[in-house]
Amino acid sequence: MLHSQRREERCIVSLLIAFDSTQQALRAEMLLEYADIEIDICPTPKEITAGCALSIAFPAEALSEVRRIISSEQVMIRGLFRKNCTGYEEIMV
Repeated sequence: MLHSQRREERCIVSLLIAFDSTQQALRAEMLLEYADIEIDICPTPKEITAGCALSIAFPAEALSEVRRIISSEQVMIRGLFRKNCTGYEEIMV
């Protein structure tokens, strides 16, 4: 069981924010860059249903700061997702 847990941990590569509007995606990009969080703009994966074709990937270590910024700046998001071996799973905001 420990072996499968380690394999699962290795498969988690990054977290992703999906949006329902391009305006909110660009706003989040600006806010997160201003906070010096390393981000990548990427196409929204087909497994995630969202109204915007843009998503933002960021390292898992930045999750608490990303949550704080999204909340305090009232950024409207579709959801936060974790990529794993089988696809994407939504995590709580």
